[in-house]
Amino acid sequence: MPVLLKIILIGVVLLAGAYDARYRKIPNWLSLSGLILGLGINILLSGWEGLGAAALGFGLAMLIYTPLYLVRGMGAGDVKLMAAIGAIAGPHDWLGIFIATALVGGLVSLAAIAIKKRAGQTLLNLTVILSELAQFRRPAKADARLDVRNPGTLRLPHAVNIAAGCLAFLYLSR
Repeated sequence: MPVLLKIILIGVVLLAGAYDARYRKIPNWLSLSGLILGLGINILLSGWEGLGAAALGFGLAMLIYTPLYLVRGMGAGDVKLMAAIGAIAGPHDWLGIFIATALVGGLVSLAAIAIKKRAGQTLLNLTVILSELAQFRRPAKADARLDVRNPGTLRLPHAVNIAAGCLAFLYLSR
């Protein structure tokens, strides 16, 4: 990934992580700015090939993150942020960022579950989620506590995990 795109990526994810940690949402202006910058800089640097890479990265992020939003496992801001990251990074690097983010998110989630002493509830939730998904139903419909928008749900600012995953990916891929 060219240095200019790395700088843009770092700026976008650090701002998103800080904003999400404080306000528990990711502003649309930030995701849209990341998307426009990703498309524009990729076109500027690589022409049509850059546009194709940005579009594929955007599409891959939407393909993977939209179902998570539809089952109420993630907020729309997270989807839009990852789509912008896809437009900046392209599909190959986005996939690496996604994996790094998933690993960071998993570790943070396990720590939060342990700290909040929610292992039993988490296992019960996973059982409901898997059962409902196996029947092609939205888990949040069976149990409102599984809706990420429910105030009683153990929620974490996902943009912080995304920022950590991006930074880890960039560090490890240098």
